[in-house]
Amino acid sequence: MIAQGLNVPFVPVRKAGKLPFQKITEEYSLEYGKAAIEMHTDAIPKGCRVLIHDDVLATGGTATAAGNLVKKLNAIVVGYSFIINLSFLPGEKVLQDNFGINPHYLITV
Repeated sequence: MIAQGLNVPFVPVRKAGKLPFQKITEEYSLEYGKAAIEMHTDAIPKGCRVLIHDDVLATGGTATAAGNLVKKLNAIVVGYSFIINLSFLPGEKVLQDNFGINPHYLITV
């Protein structure tokens, strides 16, 4: 709905194995192991400016992995937005340190 409201393309980033066609993968660490997300290789044109949106910002692992996928496609992460920021976890600082971006969110708990 955000992409539709902004009249911009929507690009899904999904857990590994959920997307068809050619894709790139980024692994990231969890408290209890590792996980991976994927994006189609033709999803974002080179030099495109990208806003990454997710529901919850916790440790910043998934958001960082999504940003790394965008960078692998030679595009630029210009912002992060979330519904909820779990402020007792380091996600906000992780995104500031890794991307120099202050994430936006509606609710902080």
